[in-house]
Amino acid sequence: MFSIIQAAGWPIWPLLLCSVVALALVIERFSSLRASRVAPGQLLDEVLGVTSQQLPSLDVVSKLSENSLLGQVLASGLRAVILEPRIPETRLRQSFELSGRHAIHQMERYLNTLGTIATAAPLLGLLGTVVGMIEIFGSQSPTGNNPTMLAHGISIALYNTAFGLIIAIPSLMFYRYFRGRVEAYVVEMEQASERFLSHLSRYCLPPLQPASK
Repeated sequence: MFSIIQAAGWPIWPLLLCSVVALALVIERFSSLRASRVAPGQLLDEVLGVTSQQLPSLDVVSKLSENSLLGQVLASGLRAVILEPRIPETRLRQSFELSGRHAIHQMERYLNTLGTIATAAPLLGLLGTVVGMIEIFGSQSPTGNNPTMLAHGISIALYNTAFGLIIAIPSLMFYRYFRGRVEAYVVEMEQASERFLSHLSRYCLPPLQPASK
């Protein structure tokens, strides 16, 4: 492996850094985007059951907020209703929306970095190709070719091009995969929020009716 890195020249080092960062991000996103940490399957039904008769205490709401990202969204609505009895429904909806935006931000964390690596890796490989071509042209002289410089230039060009693609292709695939998971979670959380909002609407002030003429 070290001999390959040595043959690829200095342009390989940015690509190696990109590969390490991309691998770390993929592992981190796989851990953070698990269903148990984002939207557990039975969480909404459990919360609906607990709040069917009365509102829970703030301690229970805090534990719900620590459960998952969906738990944070549901807890924000519960906390708003507990702290402000007869809260207007529009304000309760705003509480869900603000918490939902925060949850989306958490789910999309580091995805831009992974997408940037997928885009930049082929360009870094192309940079290595250009450096290799410069070495190849530098091996030409009026007295003849320098076989050592020629071989080194070819190695730099080929290794960097291949390594850039090896990094970019999986990074792009994982980026698209995580984007798809985030979008699916967003839809699921929106549906859960609407259902829970309807459940909590009995604790809200009724919407103002337009004055009759």
